Amino acid sequence: MPQTSTRIRNLTGGGDDGWAVFYRARAMKAAGRPVLELTIGEHDVATAPDILDRMSGAAQGGATGYAAVPGIAPLRAAVAERLSLSHGLPYTPDNILITPGGQAGLFAAHHAACDDGARALMIDPYYATYPGTIRAVGAVPVPVPAHSEAGFQPDLAALEAAAPGAVSLLINSPNNPTGAVYTHETLTGIARIACGHDLWVISDEVYDAQVWSGRHIPIASLPGMAARTLTVGSLSKSHAMTGSRLGWVAGPEDVIADLINLATHTTYGVPGYIQEAGLYALGLGEAAEARVAAPFLRRRDALLARLQGQTLIRAIPPDGAMYVMLDIRATGLSGTDFAEALLDAEMVAVMPGESFGQAAAGHLRVALTLPDDQFAEAIERLTGFAERLAGGTDRARA
Repeated sequence: MPQTSTRIRNLTGGGDDGWAVFYRARAMKAAGRPVLELTIGEHDVATAPDILDRMSGAAQGGATGYAAVPGIAPLRAAVAERLSLSHGLPYTPDNILITPGGQAGLFAAHHAACDDGARALMIDPYYATYPGTIRAVGAVPVPVPAHSEAGFQPDLAALEAAAPGAVSLLINSPNNPTGAVYTHETLTGIARIACGHDLWVISDEVYDAQVWSGRHIPIASLPGMAARTLTVGSLSKSHAMTGSRLGWVAGPEDVIADLINLATHTTYGVPGYIQEAGLYALGLGEAAEARVAAPFLRRRDALLARLQGQTLIRAIPPDGAMYVMLDIRATGLSGTDFAEALLDAEMVAVMPGESFGQAAAGHLRVALTLPDDQFAEAIERLTGFAERLAGGTDRARA
């Protein structure tokens, strides 16, 4: 019997895919157990009814055939306008490829940047799919650390040391899993290194509508970066459209032309009725995005207030995105062991930091994605569990 390809067998690098706790929590829920899930970045509300009405109306109106592979012209224009405003750059529809979600955009961008065997840098902690996405195009993922003690800002000295011989760098700000929003100093340092070593920068900006403090700075907006940056965006997080699978890649026209060719040979575009709904969603403006984001900021603040003054669990305050990273090294457990034990003891599911790289070892990622009352209950269970690990002493209130 023939074997599958080495590439497909090795997408996870010989280990698991980082989602073991999530899979187990879902199996427990399917068996009827009342697990409180703080795992994935899935909104606790559905896509807004008016967006769904537009999607249904477009489908009923006939937008069910093949749509233009690069994306329908009005949506490409709307994305170009959005990015022109946020980046301060003159994007046109020819700078935009519509993709089936941000994940497909990341895959396409790395195809554009990387040949077989190329060294592709990424910041650690990283979203769990990043290494597999890089391996899927035949490149070699190279993690570069960002430490919790520095608020998970990338270590520029480590990046400079890793850059020789690399062809690309994948960054994500606001960041999943850490919630870090990269500072101007960080981004200018990244830009200097990228220009100095002739790197492509693939910038995952799907959380750009969720910034709690500071401001989101698109790296393409910095001097010298527009010609070497591929920006990936999505409506998944900004408009609670995770299941609609609608995203984009923005970049130089010649690269987008090549990526359209790739899309012709892979996805063959995105359904037209979903694109029509996305066009409508973008037209709702910043107020609609702020309404989607508001619960995450509220829960972030509630969690930070609950953990204030603790020594057993240290929260790293996030400046954006829908997650909070918790440093639980004082418990003596790894993030994986803590998450597995918490699920068994309290039926609360969180993601271990080890799912996102070695720089997050001994941490947990908590998603701010349950209704407020359930979220508060889950946090009480988590903190109570940690206190029991410490022998019942109230170190968390020291």
